[in-house]
Amino acid sequence: MVEFLIHRFIKEPDQIHDRSVRLAYGILSSVTGIVCNIFLFILKGTIGLLIHSVSIISDGFNNLTDCISCIVTLFGFRMASRPADREHPFGHGRMEYIVSLFAAILIFMVAFELAKNSFLAVVSPSPVTFDLYLFIILCASILVKVWMAHFYRTLGKKTDNLAMMASAEDSRNDVLATSISLAAMLFSVLFPKIPFDGIAGLILSCFIFWSGVGIVREIIDRLLGPQEDPVLYKDMKEVMLKHPEILEVHDLMVHDYGPGVQIASAHVEMDSRMSLLEAHAVCDKAEQEIADAFHVVITLHIDPVVENDTETAGYEKLVKDILAEIDDKLSLHDFRLIHNAETVSLVYDIELPFDLKMSNEALETEIAKRLKEKGKHVKMHIHFDRGFITEEN
Repeated sequence: MVEFLIHRFIKEPDQIHDRSVRLAYGILSSVTGIVCNIFLFILKGTIGLLIHSVSIISDGFNNLTDCISCIVTLFGFRMASRPADREHPFGHGRMEYIVSLFAAILIFMVAFELAKNSFLAVVSPSPVTFDLYLFIILCASILVKVWMAHFYRTLGKKTDNLAMMASAEDSRNDVLATSISLAAMLFSVLFPKIPFDGIAGLILSCFIFWSGVGIVREIIDRLLGPQEDPVLYKDMKEVMLKHPEILEVHDLMVHDYGPGVQIASAHVEMDSRMSLLEAHAVCDKAEQEIADAFHVVITLHIDPVVENDTETAGYEKLVKDILAEIDDKLSLHDFRLIHNAETVSLVYDIELPFDLKMSNEALETEIAKRLKEKGKHVKMHIHFDRGFITEEN
């Protein structure tokens, strides 16, 4: 059913990096949610009033807020699909994250309202009646929400859309809400003196609140800039290293400006004897290949390295061995050997692991000390940096 809707209403559904396609997914998601939630709001609200169940009435209003969330999400999708302009040269893709945050806020509001009403139901419980036909209708509404959760999750994973994943989470909450309400209705009939209805609502409100916390964490993580997917890093690096002129890749950074809008940069080591024109041509080709394969706009910086020099290779191996002795997570790149009038200078970068306890100054002092112990009296010019992406083993 989900695949039928996708192919029925979305042209070229696999082109998820295209703004118009993402907007089509957003419209399909929002309109489907509006229709289903309005139906469930009317159904549950009517049932809740008939049997005097606060948890089912609250559950119905939860569907109404879901409907409002769908409308706001639809507006957000339209905003996110707008092209880049003078004020926003990287486009409006991050609007999807803002909309997701709004959806999370609605989840918190539902949790608070349900907790308040449930507490009142515990303090002043109202009698709950049972009707077989109403029970069957509520079971049917559970099936609707199960399908909606699957629908949102499928679209969310396909488009890497947090707002849709938040809607899937909320639909799952609705399934649990109605299930707990049904259970409370049954127990309230069997044990009328115990306020199962209110107790179930309190438990459910805590669960809904916690699911909202998870969504907010994911949104904040995206906005702050998490470590990029190591699989993407590995694949991009493989594309670059397919060019024999590119000897090594490091300092790869990927900046996320919303789904489908990523800008990256990386340093590539190339033989210092290559002409500038040759090196530039290789980088241009690699940049285009990455853009075509991953829809990532990347800029490559060339680091010239000296190849087939015994002295440079010897010093580089020596420093690498010292770093491995200090911490096997330390690594170096851009290693150069400079001969001055009276001294030898080693120029290189060290990539620091985030859990390293030593300061930069202490590390440099320790390296110099171990070099002297091995009879190497050299000057060092070290640039310390951090790895932005950790490769998978």
